[in-house]
Order: sequence, then structure tokens, then C-alpha cells
Amino acid sequence: MKFNVDDEIDDLLNFIDSTVEETPVKPVDINTKTMFSKSREAIGEKARDPSEVDLAEKEFPKVTKSYADTGHNLFDSADFYKAVLADGGDTAKKLHQSLTKYLTVLDQKDKAVYRQQVITDYWNFVSELATEVGSGLSSKEKRYAIRYGMILPTLLTQQQKDTFSHVIDENALCVPIYYLDEWFDAIGSGKINPSATDEVRVSKKNVDERYKQLYEKAQGRKQSTESLMRAKSDERTRFENEIKTQIDELFSHEFVSGLQISVKAPYTEVQKRGLSQISERLRKLLAADKELTTLISEYKRAEGDINALDQKMAREETGKTVNLSGVTTEYETIRQMAKMACGRQGNHFPILTREYLRSSPEELAIRENVLKILTKVESIDPQAFCRQYKSQLNRIPPFVILIPSYGDVGFCWEPFDRYNRITSRGRIAIPMYAKNPTISLLRAVADLRWQVAKEKASYYWMEEGLTGNYYQWYQNQKLKGDVKDYFIDDYLLWILKESEGIQKLPRDIRDIFWRYMPFPQKLKDELKTRAPVYQELCQKDLNRQLSDGY
Repeated sequence: MKFNVDDEIDDLLNFIDSTVEETPVKPVDINTKTMFSKSREAIGEKARDPSEVDLAEKEFPKVTKSYADTGHNLFDSADFYKAVLADGGDTAKKLHQSLTKYLTVLDQKDKAVYRQQVITDYWNFVSELATEVGSGLSSKEKRYAIRYGMILPTLLTQQQKDTFSHVIDENALCVPIYYLDEWFDAIGSGKINPSATDEVRVSKKNVDERYKQLYEKAQGRKQSTESLMRAKSDERTRFENEIKTQIDELFSHEFVSGLQISVKAPYTEVQKRGLSQISERLRKLLAADKELTTLISEYKRAEGDINALDQKMAREETGKTVNLSGVTTEYETIRQMAKMACGRQGNHFPILTREYLRSSPEELAIRENVLKILTKVESIDPQAFCRQYKSQLNRIPPFVILIPSYGDVGFCWEPFDRYNRITSRGRIAIPMYAKNPTISLLRAVADLRWQVAKEKASYYWMEEGLTGNYYQWYQNQKLKGDVKDYFIDDYLLWILKESEGIQKLPRDIRDIFWRYMPFPQKLKDELKTRAPVYQELCQKDLNRQLSDGY
């Protein structure tokens, strides 16, 4: 049974139009071909997908502008609401009915009842909308609806609609920050695996599920070795270039002056030192080449396993079913994320409306604004997105999922993929309409930092490293509650206050953070001149460096 919205929503739109004074908007042409293109291939440029990890990247790209110069007029169309609910069936019909009652009822008690009904009906509607978006068949209106929670644009002021019309749709900077429609699209296309959930024991008789698990593990091995292989190849090239430069310098000689014959001068002291450096770099070059050979073998084995499983699973026939199943699972996860972002006492209303939206354009957690905050955080905590593997720090920024929610809590859903702990991205969720997006994002980064450090320490997380030292302080203080919550609050003080030289943390915590989450050296040098406590910490760094030399 399909729901025909044309005959039923005109009264609702007229009612809302009569309560808000609208200003005319100049029509703007919309480029429908590129508005929601999945990648740069759409404009003829082959590029890395945002989901792929590039270990050679050392920083985030710079944001040159947060909003497009020219907006569109799609949110001023009276047909937007109809297009969102079109072909929605019973779930669309129920959402329309409950939303109509909520917007037109005058009694506050009844309004509270209908408000709760809208929340339930909205998520039931989105469960089907997510599958449609994940299949790549949805309209622009439905994508915007799931991206912003914008079901009925008339619920916004004209200024708010104008702001959203100028949001940049394309991920031109190729960063792993995803709007919800893009996230479902990436899950449906298989570019990203569904988020982790409680594992269910798979029956031996369920052959398809067992093959699927094996396939995901093989994909994890392939992705990790692929990233490491590229990084190791770049490292070898760097050693080769350094050796070439030093050899060129070694073979450069001036003629000895004052002699009657032409004789080239002996090696200078700099050239002699270069000889020993060349020898050291040659050893590093051979070691890098050996590791690269091993990684290539591991990559080929993983690729062979994937090809074998492809044949057994007959993925040519069942691939779409598997992907859409992943989208369905991911929808349930996203709903849990939305609840967590709001908290038990938060505002769980899921539809974008001027009644609750108080954010200015600079405060909206759109992709560009979030990227600016991430860049600022990394400038203060340069190892925030790094993971260590074989004594080498690899920079791996997490996936950032932008949840259309009025919540204030950002959090880490998983520190890395369960089948690729080495080079896979973690996942953090950020509410788009938080009161302070910087605080929300910092809480998520702190959560990510804690979970990565805890996983690294494994069974010894209460004894070693960042988590171990912090936990021992927590125990000594006889504090109550979740130790991670205390850590997150202290991390906010570390980034927002201590980095400015404002001493807010206990001395022991400052010592722990200074050692395990160090500021960049330039910032340390600045802080050293502001207070004796930072000067002492710098001296401790120097003492550790000297002791490491023995």
C-alpha cells in the first residue's frame, strides 16, 4: 500500500505558511548532476576515496570557505515535503498524520503526546529511507531529509533555510567526514563496513554468514597491508633520494689551490661525516625493502583469499542483498548513536525546526566547520589521531559521522575496525546542532584517545601507559563513577586551558598528559616562559632524552 501525499498535505502546508511570514527568494539554478556525486570521478578526476587511509598525509587540508557562494532554492519549494514522503507507504502516512497533529494541536499535554509519536514515526520512516539512500536510488529531497533531519523546510525561518542552501554538498577536500546520507551510501556500496555491534555466534550451518565473516577478515588484512605497503614504499623512496643527494655531494671536489698541477681536494669533514651517514641510510634502505617484500607477499595472500571467497559466495548475484542488509544494520546503530548524542535528559526530537535550532552558521557542525575544529585540535595534540605499529606512529584520522541531532555529546563508537586494528579508521559521532560543537568534538576525540590507549595496553590498561597512569591516580583519589568520564573532562581542560598556560589540572594529571599526550615542541617552548611548572616539565623531557641515550 503506497501513501499518496498530494491530497493530504496541502492543508498542513497552508497552516504553517499562515503562521510564518516568508520573504521572497530569488530562484537559483541547481546543478543536479553534481550535487550529490559520490566522488571526484564524476568530474573526470580520479582520486582517492575519502574512506581510504593515506599514511603519507600529515595534516588535514585547509578549509578556504565554509559555505558556497551561491545557494539553491530547493528548500523554498512547496513540493519538497511531498517529494520526501513520496512512495513512503504506511510509515510516511503515519509520520504525516502525527506531524500534522503535533503542529496544529493547541493543548500542551496533547502536544507532548503527539511529539513522542512524531519521534517514533520519524525513525520508522527513516528505517526505509536509509535503505533507499543506501541503494543510491533516492531523490535530492530524500537525501537532504536524512542528512539534516529536514522533513518540512517551512518549519525553519527564511534565514535558516538560506544557510542550509549554501552548505557545500561535495566532499571536495576528500576528508573522512560524512553526512548521514553519504554514510549510508558508502555502507551500501561496500566502501565502508557497517559499524561494530555485539557479535552473534554464527551457526556452522549458516554458510553464507560464515563466508561473509571470512571475507570481512580478509578485506581487513588486505586494507592494512595495502596502507602499510604504500607507506613503506614512500619511506624507501625517501631513503633513496637522501642517499642520491649525499653521493652527489660526496663526488663534488674543489681543486687544490697553489699547486702547479690540477689535483682535486681531499674529502672535507662534512663529506667524511656523510660517508658514515650513507652507510647508516643504506642499512635502513635494505630494512625498508625487506619489510616491503614481506608486505607485498601478505597483500597477495589476502587478495588470493578474497578472490577465492568471491567465487564461493557468488557475489555477482548476492552482493546487493549483503550491502542492503548492512545498511539496515547500520540504521539501528545510527539510531543508538542519536540517543547517545542527546543523553537520557536531552532533546530527542529528530526533525529540524526553528523551535529548537539555535546555532548560528559558524556553530553548525557541517563538514567544513568540523574540519576546522579537527585541524585546531591536531595543532595542539599532534598525536591525537596516531596509532603505533612496530615502533612507528601512523596518522589515521577517524571517520566522523555527522548526526542530525540537537544533542551535545560527541563520542567514539569504535577505535578501529575489528578486522583491521593496524590501519583502519576509528569512528566518532558528532551531533550537528549542538550548543557548542567544539566541546562535542573534543569529547569525541578524548573518547577515541582513551579507547585507543586502552586497546594498546590490552590486559595491562590499568597499569601501563596513558590509561594505566591515569587509572592509578583515579584510584588514589578514591573517586566514584566511570574513570573515562573523568579523563574526558580533564582532556577538555588540557586542550582548552592548559594549552593557553592556564593551570586548571591537578599536578599529577598535568605530568601524565605532558608525557603521553605531548603538545608540539613550539607550544612547549612558549609555555616554558609562562610558568615554572611548565619549565619543570620541559626539564623532565630533557632528562628522559638523556637517559634514553644510555
